[in-house]
Amino acid sequence: MREVEHPGGAHPATLILGIGELTTNAPEVVGVDPADDPTGLVRDAALLLDGGRVAWVGTESACADGVEQALGRAPDRVVAVEGRAVLPGFVDSHTHLVFDGDRTAEFEARMAGRPYAAGGIRTTVAATRAASDDALRANLRKHVDEALAQGTTTLEVKSGYGLSVADEERAVRLAAEVTDEVTFLGAHVVPPECADDPDAYVDLVVGDMLAACAPHARWIDVFCETGAFTPEQSRRVLEAGAAAGLGVRVHANQLGPGEGVRLAVDLGAAAVDHCTYLSDDDVAALAGSWSSGGASGGSSGPAAHGTVATLLPGVEFSTRQPYPDARRLLDAGAVVALASDCNPGSSYTSSMPLMVALAVREMGMTVPEAVWAATAGGARALRRDDVGHLAPGARADAVVLDAPSRTHLAYRPGVPLVHAVWQGGRQV
Repeated sequence: MREVEHPGGAHPATLILGIGELTTNAPEVVGVDPADDPTGLVRDAALLLDGGRVAWVGTESACADGVEQALGRAPDRVVAVEGRAVLPGFVDSHTHLVFDGDRTAEFEARMAGRPYAAGGIRTTVAATRAASDDALRANLRKHVDEALAQGTTTLEVKSGYGLSVADEERAVRLAAEVTDEVTFLGAHVVPPECADDPDAYVDLVVGDMLAACAPHARWIDVFCETGAFTPEQSRRVLEAGAAAGLGVRVHANQLGPGEGVRLAVDLGAAAVDHCTYLSDDDVAALAGSWSSGGASGGSSGPAAHGTVATLLPGVEFSTRQPYPDARRLLDAGAVVALASDCNPGSSYTSSMPLMVALAVREMGMTVPEAVWAATAGGARALRRDDVGHLAPGARADAVVLDAPSRTHLAYRPGVPLVHAVWQGGRQV
């Protein structure tokens, strides 16, 4: 990668040239039919970043006119990426990064044949409650930086390992130091001290805990699953969160069939995550939550409604559960996102490139579908129209791969392919 500086610009601007393959996720902007290519792929491309936003995108042959129209001057910096592929920064819409402790022994036991169950969360709860703010903050920052180095420029962070008013408030407050996408997940599991009266714990979640956490959060979530919360309890939690002004997300249908997916759609949730065990009615509900006209196609911004099916293949990789059937969802017209579910128990990885590789290898997705799901799909799951795509006005989040094509994300799994990252127009 070669760079040339042109100091003296009123506002720093970076022109990236020599892009062999540019994924924009903005087909209309680059003159591509969304029906043919929702990812808006441009070859021999250039990308102009200015003031933290994308200023222009197109072919390198049209670059001079594009820069003149967008800037009216020379850029401050020119970076030649020498035929490498560029794509939007990954949008990881499901993580659990406020925690302490280690569950290596649990992982080893699973690999030896013990089945995964929701109860292991309580091990992390005990360690997290005992940790200091500084310890939790340092661990959180470490994982955020780890994700950024792998191309994740937007990520959601959940609470859920405190399960008391003070510890959940602390978790969302710390999460808000690193992201705007904070989710209150007090309804992760019932803590041991409330095991004999789970409804009383739900009362706490929708009462004092919600009141303490809502000022720091954008979203509310619940684990609607056997061993966690019933559909009735889940509805109480989600409706209380919505009444407090929080957006709705749901963990559901991870360990077996259930009512969680249809509950999420009924409540207008932005996303329902896991979706491993789906009935035909679940799939139809997810697809039907989107308006007609190609919601799963190439529009760069999220629609005002619709529930995204967020698939988390790192969980299945780490638990030996069956992988979700992404092909079934996509063929039905549902909108699919990919996320890491980075957590210390069931998916201790922050690698979105790995999620792309697993989705292609194990879940029936094509490379373009998986890349879209890991970028634009994640943006839809967060109801964001400023990330997940590279069109004028979008946040200047871009990833340069040390490869000529995005296909290498699946073709070379486990290889550190992220060559450079821009977040908000700043190279990190």
